[in-house]
Amino acid sequence: MAVFKEITANDFKTTRSFLDQIVDVIQNDVSGSDSRQKYQHFVTGGVGPGVTSSLWQTVYDQDFSLETANPVFDMTVGVYASSSIVTSAKLGEDSNGKFLFPSTSLMMREKIFMYKQFAQKLLGDSDGQFTSPFGSSTSTDAIDAALFIPLKRLFSRDQVKRETFVMGFFKSASTGFSGSKQNINALPGSDPSAFRVFTDIGAASNKTITFGGQVSDVVDASDVSRGVGLLFNDAGVLVLDVAKILDGQQYVTGAIDAMRSGNLDTFTAHGQTPISAAFLPNFVTSASIDDIVDHIASTRFGSGSVSSMTFQNITNINSSIITTRLGADEFNYSSNPTFVDSQNRIIVIDEGQEETQRSFVMVTGIGFYDSNDNLLAIAKFSRPIEKNDERDLLFSVRLDY
Repeated sequence: MAVFKEITANDFKTTRSFLDQIVDVIQNDVSGSDSRQKYQHFVTGGVGPGVTSSLWQTVYDQDFSLETANPVFDMTVGVYASSSIVTSAKLGEDSNGKFLFPSTSLMMREKIFMYKQFAQKLLGDSDGQFTSPFGSSTSTDAIDAALFIPLKRLFSRDQVKRETFVMGFFKSASTGFSGSKQNINALPGSDPSAFRVFTDIGAASNKTITFGGQVSDVVDASDVSRGVGLLFNDAGVLVLDVAKILDGQQYVTGAIDAMRSGNLDTFTAHGQTPISAAFLPNFVTSASIDDIVDHIASTRFGSGSVSSMTFQNITNINSSIITTRLGADEFNYSSNPTFVDSQNRIIVIDEGQEETQRSFVMVTGIGFYDSNDNLLAIAKFSRPIEKNDERDLLFSVRLDY
């Protein structure tokens, strides 16, 4: 009675296939406070009421407090250590080389660290600088302040497919403010000239591979010669140039968390200070990461049920197809103790019919074992299959991973 059947190399066949999936992120998921989770990782020290902030925020596909919510992507900002944004803001360095900044700035070292972290992951050099187009040596193509959007693996899968990425974005903040009215949390309105579409069109014919894998240039759809960022397809990370996706000279008005108020000698009760300053460099240097991400997420992606970002991902499906044949004289008996009665008679054969009836079994699955008889996997059938000495059976089992 056969119990095991050896599988040889000739019984194996490996294949690879690809599965595309469309991902659509609506505006409300990005702009809504219920679908954006914050993490209080940063706390200021020293004098004043102190400021707490996230180092990044996570956008979910629904209220993040629900068990069914799925994280879609993170959002954070970073600045290049040798950029004019940093050099104009810092006071100097201490004996250990740590940058020193005035109390009118906030989280500058954390913003520099964020930039370095993504540069190490995607460029292989923490001191490297992103450029758009990728690899450009033109100074105006250098990304000094970046909006980083790393996609979650659940949605980016093995790769973001080239020439499928599209993102709608408001370049300008609300302009309908005056007096005490603030635009830091106000939607831009319906001005069509403020809206931009960013895409990776042309990436399929301009393949570039770097330390972080395949990378595509993200451009302004209204002028494809104007690069605004990078999409690292394999890593699933979007790097956008803040100076190009936003109107850096437009003033942002409102209240932000700060160590001091507008008067540097007076502390405010809640650690907030009114601000009316250009987005670059003032808002980027003065605001916390939470305040910057809140402004971008709540106002620049729009607020509605239409798409704010869409792309296709690619899932690589590696398959092993194992084929095994059961001959007519194989596996017609079971090693299960219930296969025989107390008199050791096969129960599927009627008593007295041993000469005319043959043993058979109902196959319900196939177990795969290693050389030490350890069960590795089980393939189950949708229904039992009869096996007797008058028929051969051929089984093909496909393992996807």
